[in-house]
Amino acid sequence: MRFTVLTSLLTLTPAVLADWRIAKGREIEYSSVEGFFLQDNSSTDAASFDYANWNFGLVNRTYTTDPKHKSEGFKDGYKTQWERFEKYVDHLNRKAPKDTQYKVLVMGRHGEGWHNAAETYYGTPAWNCYWSLQTGNGTANWEDPLLTDAGLREALKANAYFKSRFEDHGMPPFESYYTSPLARCVITARETFANLRLPSSRRFEPVVKESFREGVSIHTCDHRSSRAYISTLSPRISFERGFAEHDELWTGDEGETAEHQLARSKAVLDDVFVRDDATWVSITSHSGEISKLLTTLNHRAFRLSTGQIIPVLVKAKLVREEPTATYVSWTTEATCHAPPMTSISGQGCVCSGTTTLASTAATATA
Repeated sequence: MRFTVLTSLLTLTPAVLADWRIAKGREIEYSSVEGFFLQDNSSTDAASFDYANWNFGLVNRTYTTDPKHKSEGFKDGYKTQWERFEKYVDHLNRKAPKDTQYKVLVMGRHGEGWHNAAETYYGTPAWNCYWSLQTGNGTANWEDPLLTDAGLREALKANAYFKSRFEDHGMPPFESYYTSPLARCVITARETFANLRLPSSRRFEPVVKESFREGVSIHTCDHRSSRAYISTLSPRISFERGFAEHDELWTGDEGETAEHQLARSKAVLDDVFVRDDATWVSITSHSGEISKLLTTLNHRAFRLSTGQIIPVLVKAKLVREEPTATYVSWTTEATCHAPPMTSISGQGCVCSGTTTLASTAATATA
């Protein structure tokens, strides 16, 4: 069953999609257009950067679409940086050939979940090799976990900041909202966009997409809940076509390879770019998955802390027939029967006892 599900996810290519009609049989090549956000710049430190201190990172600059005089083009003279950027992006799409389009993807990592708090409490080696395999510790539950109080505060911070950008700085509201199916992302998206004054055509109506989920590991935090449960987490929520009632990817026995996650990240971006004609798109996801999306977009590495947000101006161009790739999709992961003494990079878990279930190295929770 899992093989069938994965095959359908990864073959969701332009050949079976309709909106960007000339994409049929072609590969989409992505690039992040640099020079518009501070996060594009190699001198911007991801570990210390906070979107709320820097207008989401939007660079103060001029555009070729700016009016030559204050009285020209804009009724009230020069408008805000966001409004001028929006005008420039619209210009790019109007002038683009049929095989090219531009979108602004604003990708946010979920707020702190109980699994994040547990990893901090136990330490990464013990978390990766033992505690992440449990559903909780009797005090906290981290199987498809909810947000901690700190995580909710991070989402409320984003809510207040989006409110100020939309109402006072001319940032255009999103035309489409997507979220990972994991509860921490759905709740983060819900709280981020709750009670904002949005045009009826751009109100918050999140679409759940399976492939925006975190890399599928054997950790229980990566085991999503049922479709019925997810539907209770946010008003006006909908699901992509074919979304299964129960998680058909997580088994608790094998983890997804980096190559496979990168391939499905490319596939889900292809799906969005071909099916959705929106220019301004919100995606609520995970640090590991956003890292893979940035790789697909040929953006510099920029790992997000919980609750952080990164916008990217994306150019998508149809370039050639889509190639095929061969890679291993799933692999075993290291575990211990009790918390380990330590873990060694490239070697995996060093258990306190003598039994290790597998020898591949586990990775930190995202």
